[in-house]
Amino acid sequence: MFPSLLLLLFLAVSIPTTVDAVIDVPLSLRRQPHFLKPAFSRRDGPPEKEEYIEVTRPLPYDSLKPSCTLHVLSHTFANTINLPPTTTNYSAPRNCKWSRALLQLSGSSNGSQYDRIAAVWLSGAEILRTSTPEPTPEGIFWNVEKDVTRYASLLRHRNLTLAVMLENVVNDVYTGLYRIKLTFLYYDIEDFGADGLTLSLLPAVPDPETGVGSFDLDENPADLIFPISATGDEGGFWFTIENGLDAIYQGIKIPLNTYRAVIELYVSSHGNDEFWYSNPPDAYIIANNLTTNRGNGAFREILVKIDDNIVASVFPFPVIFTGGINPLFWEPIVSIGAFNLPSYEIDLTPLLGILLDGEEHFLGLSVADAIPFWLLDANLHLWLDHGADEVQAGAIRYRHPNTCVQRYSQFLLLDGGFDIEAKRESEFSGWVNSSAGNFTIDISTKLSFHNTLNFSSNGTEKSVKQEISVKSEMRIVDNLTGAKLVKVENKYKYPLKVKTSNFPGSRNDSYLLTTKLEHSLKQEEKREIGRTKKENSLENKQKVNGWMFVQDHDVLSGMATTSQKYETEDKFGCYSRNVVASHGAIQNDTERFVCASAQTW
Repeated sequence: MFPSLLLLLFLAVSIPTTVDAVIDVPLSLRRQPHFLKPAFSRRDGPPEKEEYIEVTRPLPYDSLKPSCTLHVLSHTFANTINLPPTTTNYSAPRNCKWSRALLQLSGSSNGSQYDRIAAVWLSGAEILRTSTPEPTPEGIFWNVEKDVTRYASLLRHRNLTLAVMLENVVNDVYTGLYRIKLTFLYYDIEDFGADGLTLSLLPAVPDPETGVGSFDLDENPADLIFPISATGDEGGFWFTIENGLDAIYQGIKIPLNTYRAVIELYVSSHGNDEFWYSNPPDAYIIANNLTTNRGNGAFREILVKIDDNIVASVFPFPVIFTGGINPLFWEPIVSIGAFNLPSYEIDLTPLLGILLDGEEHFLGLSVADAIPFWLLDANLHLWLDHGADEVQAGAIRYRHPNTCVQRYSQFLLLDGGFDIEAKRESEFSGWVNSSAGNFTIDISTKLSFHNTLNFSSNGTEKSVKQEISVKSEMRIVDNLTGAKLVKVENKYKYPLKVKTSNFPGSRNDSYLLTTKLEHSLKQEEKREIGRTKKENSLENKQKVNGWMFVQDHDVLSGMATTSQKYETEDKFGCYSRNVVASHGAIQNDTERFVCASAQTW
């Protein structure tokens, strides 16, 4: 597809490495695109604490009174770098009837500080990955709410260890402490969310209309959760991935009466790979004698293996933390996923024929093309057939070829373009014979990735255009009757556009940076259960533009405007919210509970 690739790369690496003697390398190519906010207020009026928010739909039971509330942690994270996670005891509340569980994280901070990654684990299983906003001198606060019902098999136990990791640095320069509170809220909601969208192989309490039970993890939580995580010492419970050859393997031996298995991945990129989607290839860095370590191109893929065989992969959603690209963009509206990073669910049920042999198998996790560093762990959710000692299962079809990656590169000195396209298609089919019956489950997935990175004007202008699309389909057939019981289609798109221009400043080691950014998450889901059809959709889009004057990593001045449009339609109805922020404050906020026009794909 790209016949000139080898020639262009040869020309690129033939450029003398003394290029700094010929051209002036822009500061933005030498620095990490991660900044510290200015230590002055950009808002009018008297100083006061401001709430930072991630725009999302309120949970449908937010307004209800919980059956019980359990406050589990209040802790100030000061100089916690290289320390083990903070731990406390978790015990399910006694005499509390509940069917839904909510985790509420409340935080506050003031001073000067970078954003920090954080996570919460219960008995080694991660239940929330989040990040902090960067504080202001006046102070900020924020709240994160997450439905954690899917972890009910852990939440109903007593005397478990709850751990929180938030590595922070506090000194004369970085003065911000992060004060964190964690609270669980439990709700008794009968038949909450029942809509007949179900997985027919589950021997759960069936829906009267379809005769089958739900397969949504929060509607029908697993009976058992195996953490695929580290030991929880100084490095925490997540694994650190340093390069594409790094891999973690953990042995598991699942119960013989398992009839469904889903692996849930938590992943985030940091360090030299935090902005992986904007990394040029190493040939460009070497040819221009750049000192940056942010290279290896702009493609990453999370790989899941069973006994060293790839069984699934994920193209990650590019989460932008609040100090990233331009920190003025993310006050007080943070980027998509910054407070509640997405997890990725992969259904392994068609592969139970491999796992249900009574032997230990090794689950492996890695990040293709990674550079330092990624934080990665997983939870293996298992459903048990209480009506049988053993479940029989077998594989029918296994197809997971290598990812097809095509790379195009053309540049002269600091100007040029790089293009990467990647595709992977997989299909797994297997039968499961449990007390619910004998069913065949077929799951097919198509992943598509396209990234274009351009430098112009002697490297002072940079643009990134990336689109990731995911299409998956699950079909379930009754092997006794041949009836097609379930069909579920999911489509996801993650488009991202970033354009930056930088100009030299009047001070040493300073420059002016202007940026335009568009960031979106789109989802469409269609479910067919017999003659029942349901559709869900989500579109979450941010448009941002602004400028900042930077010296080293410090933002001396600047301005930004952020607009966000959030629309969703599902079994709870329709919800939309339009928010505009400028000069560090919300200027307009409109919330509606009416349906908009259908999404175009």
